Amino acid sequence: MRLSISHDTTYHYENQVRASIQYLRMTPHDSERQHVISWELDLPRAVRAQLDPYGNILHVLTLDEPHESIVIGARGQVEIDERREAEHDEQSPLPFLRFTRLTEADQALRDFANQLCEQRRDRNGLIDLMQALNEHIRYEPGITETETSAAEAFAGRQGVCQDHAHAFLACARSLGIPARYVSGYLLTNSDEHLASHAWAEAWLDGAWYSFDVTNCLAKPERHLKLAVGLDYLDACPVRGMRRGGGSEKMHARVDVSSIVLPQEQ
Repeated sequence: MRLSISHDTTYHYENQVRASIQYLRMTPHDSERQHVISWELDLPRAVRAQLDPYGNILHVLTLDEPHESIVIGARGQVEIDERREAEHDEQSPLPFLRFTRLTEADQALRDFANQLCEQRRDRNGLIDLMQALNEHIRYEPGITETETSAAEAFAGRQGVCQDHAHAFLACARSLGIPARYVSGYLLTNSDEHLASHAWAEAWLDGAWYSFDVTNCLAKPERHLKLAVGLDYLDACPVRGMRRGGGSEKMHARVDVSSIVLPQEQ
C-alpha cells in the first residue's frame, strides 16, 4: 500500500516571539515495513537532518529573529508492506525497559497488567492487555494534556492515543517487556480519530510488534512510522521552546490517503 501524507502545522503567537527553537521529527525513514518514495519539509529556512539517540531523523529549526507565527509543512509518499507484522532493528531493546515520568507504572497499572497477563509474556497476552486498556480508557479528546501521565489517564479512564500508548508502555515495562512509544500517521476512514497518531511497540521474540490501543490493532498495515522513544516527549513530531510571544494558538491539518497504483486497478 502506498500512502500519501500532507501535514501542515501553524503556530500563531499573541505577541512577537524574540527567538524560538523547534525539534522536528517529521521525516520517516526506510525500514523492513516502509520505503520512503519521496518526502520533503516546508520550513522557514533550510535545516540539515541528523539522527537522534533513538535513530529518528531530527531537524532542529532555530529562528533568532522576531516572529509572530511559524508554519511547518511535511509531505510525501511512503510504501507500506501490509504483510509484515514485526520489525527488526539494530537498537538494543533494554533502554525501553526504563520508566519515565509519563510512563511510570503505579500500583493500579501494575495490578491491571498482572491480572490480565498473569504469567504470559507473549503476543497474545499483550493483545489481551491492549484490548483491556481500550475498554478501560475511553477515547475522549480534550480531557488530557501532553503532560498527563499514564497513571493519571488510567485513573481518569479517559484520554487519547498518546494516553493509550503511555498506559500500554507502563504495563508492558512493569511486566519486564521492553516497549517503546511510536509517533506517525494512520490511514483511517473515521473522523473521530486524527490521522496523526501514536501507538506502542513491544519487544517479543527478537522483534518489535505493534499495539495500537486506540484502534485495537495489532497489525500495523495502515500505520506509517515517524519516530520512536521512551514516551511522547522523545517522539512527538514537533517540540519546541521560545522566548516571549504570550499565548499560543496551534492549527494542524493532516491528510493521509492511499494511492492506487496502475497494477492495482
